[in-house]
Amino acid sequence: MSSETQTETTGETAGKTNRETNRETNGEGANRKTKRSKVPLLAILPVTVTSLVLGLPWVIGDHPLRWASGSLKPIVVLHDSTPAKGGGGTVLAGGGAVADAPAEPARPAPKVDRPWKTGMPEWGVQIFWEDKKEHSDAYVEKKAREQAAYLVGLKANAVAVSFPFYTEGRTSTKLTAGKSTPTPEHLDTVLRVFHEAGLRTTVRPTLDEAALVPPEGWRGNIKPVDKEAWFASYEAMLGPYLDAAQRQQAATFVIGTELNSMEGHPGWKSLIASAEKRFKGEVSYDANWDNYVGGHIDVPVGRLGVDAYFPVKVADDAPVEQLVAGWNGWLDKKSKGALPRIVLAEAGISAMDGAYHAPGDFYAKRTLNPAVQANWYKAVCQVVRERRMAGVYWWSVYFDSDPGAAPREEESRLNFAGRPDTEREIRSCFGSDYAGPGAGAAP
Repeated sequence: MSSETQTETTGETAGKTNRETNRETNGEGANRKTKRSKVPLLAILPVTVTSLVLGLPWVIGDHPLRWASGSLKPIVVLHDSTPAKGGGGTVLAGGGAVADAPAEPARPAPKVDRPWKTGMPEWGVQIFWEDKKEHSDAYVEKKAREQAAYLVGLKANAVAVSFPFYTEGRTSTKLTAGKSTPTPEHLDTVLRVFHEAGLRTTVRPTLDEAALVPPEGWRGNIKPVDKEAWFASYEAMLGPYLDAAQRQQAATFVIGTELNSMEGHPGWKSLIASAEKRFKGEVSYDANWDNYVGGHIDVPVGRLGVDAYFPVKVADDAPVEQLVAGWNGWLDKKSKGALPRIVLAEAGISAMDGAYHAPGDFYAKRTLNPAVQANWYKAVCQVVRERRMAGVYWWSVYFDSDPGAAPREEESRLNFAGRPDTEREIRSCFGSDYAGPGAGAAP
């Protein structure tokens, strides 16, 4: 997040009173003459000093009064200023924010060494984005470049942009963009920046669960009273985001995520047909891990992602081989051997004791254990390569976060950015010699 630096400026003024002793060497007339000759000097001195104080900064370019383009109102800047939150304001030395000043030109993000092509593995990260209405276009672009640089540093070649949309409860038929849903224009900006960095882009609207009262209520057990009305509302809400994905040449649009109770409904067919008219890339669906291994995912898409949080009942110090075996045990329930048409749309785990038993527990916060997370990432990457899967997207990095900073104690244990052991495993995975499932495996 943008940080505001407040600088306390104190000025010291000193006054000195000089008492002049007039020595009468030439009588009273001479004394009056001496006094008269000093009056102009006393007037000139402060004028000269004031002129130097105000004029010199104008000459050297560090004057305290600045004007934004097209504005007649000056901005006072004492010492260095810092952008206010959102990237557009200026903070005075005393700490108060003032009107927007021109944003600094955004630095271009570094580029992916080997951009993704069909048949290559998708080595990606889920960026979770809760937009704020006060965030300026300049702020959004700056954060997108910061995250793109981080992903390129991890050797990623792909990114999925997940963001919330909203409903009013488990039985509601109304789906809307809400307080933290990015505008289509902001999505345009983020996709453009990621595309310029050479990253394969996925757009992934995800139903927010706050109104569903988790953990008992979640997006996988909604029961709209009128499912046809639910699909109609969903189609209307998705339209502008499909258009943004098309404008910015996104590779994939995820039409639904973890909607277990809605799978199999005929409404998917018309929804997907409508989406494919607006978006010419790949339309996919991301299934929850339990439904994936439990049977057929009845959503008519050509590409299937899996949000993979398979529990493995082993100790915290279990070797990577045991974790790999645990994963294969789950995947074998669905299909043995290669899985070239499957991408792990979400994979992750908390860096804490006991996490192997419930990787998808987003709410627990036990003793920090970075090795648990790092070893899990290493095992999952090995599974992806051995089962010849299409790739993996790690969950997650928050869009507004500083990816270079270590996670704070109050933040989710699921965060991996800023955890050196996990980042090392990600780079090793993404930099491996795995060539991918091959072009023939694409749907």
